[in-house]
Amino acid sequence: MKTAYAAASLAAFLAAPALTSAASAGPAAYEFDKTHTTITATWNHLGYSEQAIHFTDYDGVLLLDFEEPANSTVDVTFNIAGGFWVGANQERFENHLNSGDLFNTGEFPTARFVATEFVTEDGETGTMTGDLTLLGQTHPVTLDVTLRQRAPHPFSGNEVAGFSASGEILRSEWGLGYAVPNVSDEIRIEIETELALVTDEEGGESED
Repeated sequence: MKTAYAAASLAAFLAAPALTSAASAGPAAYEFDKTHTTITATWNHLGYSEQAIHFTDYDGVLLLDFEEPANSTVDVTFNIAGGFWVGANQERFENHLNSGDLFNTGEFPTARFVATEFVTEDGETGTMTGDLTLLGQTHPVTLDVTLRQRAPHPFSGNEVAGFSASGEILRSEWGLGYAVPNVSDEIRIEIETELALVTDEEGGESED
């Protein structure tokens, strides 16, 4: 079922005033540490259990301004076709998710989240609102965001910002109404991510 983000993801820009970097002011480019990022959507299945989909193929523009969050840019595209995981040996379920009943990836292979507003009072917690486009439809999504830590990585020395984000959407608003209400319309989006400051030095693999 859907994403957010995500995508989201990353309301990182919320984070700020209290955590001013010694570096130059203004937006700075960050990138996902995909080894330490999880983006999931969870739903209730017939009342019996909570099930989840993990989105694994995503990228975008992350320009974060920790002093003035409103100057930040978060624009993330998710490759839905082939870009999710629902468990091992789940070909039948994967085919259904890709079908016209749900993501219809043959016609709509991607989803996109573009942040439009960042709100924070303490520089550590707040909300990120943005437009999620899925199945050709665009609707707003708001995520609660927490800055877990922003500091030099203990192994590389490069700045890393860690965030948690979560929120809820109604999948039917994007035309994903299959099996509602037996399978919940409400979808819980959860993001755990580490964002690395882009430097002039080519990083290579992420640190553990």
